[in-house]
Amino acid sequence: MKHLLLTVAIAGLLTAASRADTYQLTDENTKITFVGTKKDGKHEGGFKKVKGTATAEDGKVESLKLEVEITTASLYSDDEKLTGHLSTGDFFDIKTYPKIKFASTKVEKDDKAYKVTGKLTLRGKTKEINFPAEIGTAGSLKLNSTFTIDRTAFGMTYGKGKIDNEVAITVAINAKN
Repeated sequence: MKHLLLTVAIAGLLTAASRADTYQLTDENTKITFVGTKKDGKHEGGFKKVKGTATAEDGKVESLKLEVEITTASLYSDDEKLTGHLSTGDFFDIKTYPKIKFASTKVEKDDKAYKVTGKLTLRGKTKEINFPAEIGTAGSLKLNSTFTIDRTAFGMTYGKGKIDNEVAITVAINAKN
């Protein structure tokens, strides 16, 4: 009986010592948009279907783990013809690569903001990226970030020299657990 009580007490201490807040990321609370530029202007777009999870131990931002999956067929832009072209093999190739994935590996404080590091898989290529983010975990998860990626690193070389290689990405999460 003493062994059973000790086991229950230890399990209770472990549960009390570490509590994980888990947030479900959905199309409703997670927005991922992009801006592509060229010499004579820019185009805006994003994705309508996003899902994933975010977990923070004891609400600590530095322990945050993000796993995000984007459905490439949910792609949209500010021009219907462009949306069709972005769906092809010149860009996202949505038939061959139906998902974009991101999994964080580290979150650390960097001067005024946090820096999120992780692996981005786009068009079958996985690259480590990092980006600055404003993150809060008081009662809900709020993450806001704008950063750039080099589209050519993921095999999007169409229009090289006419379309800028750097694409601005904006991520906005406001999830309650």
